[in-house]
Amino acid sequence: MTALQAYRDDGPLAGWIGKRARGAVPVDELLLTVIAAIPLAAVLATAEDRAPTYAIGAAVLIFVLIAGSACNSEARPLVWAVPPLLRAVEYSFLVALTALSDPDAMPFCFAFLGVLALHHYDTVYRLRHQHVAPPAWVGTAGGGWEGRMIAASILAATDFLGAGLVVVAATLALVYGLESTTSWLRFGRERHAAPDEAVGEGEDVLAE
Repeated sequence: MTALQAYRDDGPLAGWIGKRARGAVPVDELLLTVIAAIPLAAVLATAEDRAPTYAIGAAVLIFVLIAGSACNSEARPLVWAVPPLLRAVEYSFLVALTALSDPDAMPFCFAFLGVLALHHYDTVYRLRHQHVAPPAWVGTAGGGWEGRMIAASILAATDFLGAGLVVVAATLALVYGLESTTSWLRFGRERHAAPDEAVGEGEDVLAE
């Protein structure tokens, strides 16, 4: 997994779309992602009170299909602006969907966003300090940005958004939290062990 793939936080569906669209879409990745977000933003902005679930669902699928294919090359400088744009779209979508579908569930929505933010910050700092990304199974378990947006749309359409956010937030907090804690503890032990090994090697050289 490359750093860009880790930052994107693609799930199985976006990963599948990206593999099949790689090299086939000549449009710049950032521009493609912006274009993909326009229908979704338009639907959410024009919705009143209760959002039309079919329109939101269609807009989400359009965004997933187009944005999922926007991962053709790491050589283009602007491609690194795509991950933060995906975060902005996902977070904004969850807030807007909750406000329209179940305003009373807003505390659960922000709890869910807190879990996601923790995971995304952990990914950034793990790459910076440990030079490794979270294991692939973590991204699969989290569903990726596309899986979470689709799941939220389905929960809103079936009037289970509030309860669903609680369950998903608690589950992902457990998955992300335990895996991240294990990774950082292991990294800390390895860092403390490295100087001791270096000292031991130095003593052996002096003894010779």
